[in-house]
Amino acid sequence: MLDQITPLVITYNEEANLQRTLAALSWARRVVLLDSGSQDETRAIAHRFANVDWRERAFDHHAGQCNHALEHLLADAPFVLSMDADYVLTPELISELAELKPPDAVAGYRIRFRYCVNGVPLRGTLYPARICLYRPNRARYRQQGHAHFLELDGPVETLQSPILHDDRKPRSDFPRRQQRYAEMEARYLLSQSWGSLDWRKRIRRLLLIAPWLVPAYVLFAQGLILDGRAGWRYAYERFVAERAIAAALFRRMLAPEKRSSP
Repeated sequence: MLDQITPLVITYNEEANLQRTLAALSWARRVVLLDSGSQDETRAIAHRFANVDWRERAFDHHAGQCNHALEHLLADAPFVLSMDADYVLTPELISELAELKPPDAVAGYRIRFRYCVNGVPLRGTLYPARICLYRPNRARYRQQGHAHFLELDGPVETLQSPILHDDRKPRSDFPRRQQRYAEMEARYLLSQSWGSLDWRKRIRRLLLIAPWLVPAYVLFAQGLILDGRAGWRYAYERFVAERAIAAALFRRMLAPEKRSSP
């Protein structure tokens, strides 16, 4: 099955992550890497790997990048393995992919994640399982807030082995990156009716609750308090992210009053 899979990696300034990600894709005959104009060593790292097909496109949003790749770079691939640059395949998952025999009716496979903080795996995460392996001729992405989602025509099954999610970008840069995502998420949340939102999105709409409820949930309900410093780091990052979204929501809710004032 491995010879039918083409990994797709979306990048922007990923020098902290890319070496590990591409090293775990050495089995692939071709890895499509779509970059958004990185200013660090991302290109140099990518060119160390003979199987990487480097491409560039100006960034609009994640769904736009993925759809461009599906339409123009991967149309002939039997299966695509869609990855962020901080995803690392485990040996167990590679073995499972090698033995996979997809029925013709199956359009894709959902894969769960094991979240890591500086290489330390956590007991739990808010990061949901995603459809990462799929037939590109049945796929289309849509943007929803700061996240992008895959719409797939056909049944989806679930693989047993996880992908490691291990982002090692500088932690000092985390608040700035979250601010950008927060504005996109706030715009989406306020454009939707309450009834159309799932429970996670509804909690985010309750401005004063999410920044405190989410860290408490991961620490105590998911048991990350037992993961020591790594667990506390994850909880803190969730607090920063949810606080940024709450602030962006608050600003947007006040914006009409500001515009109407003399």
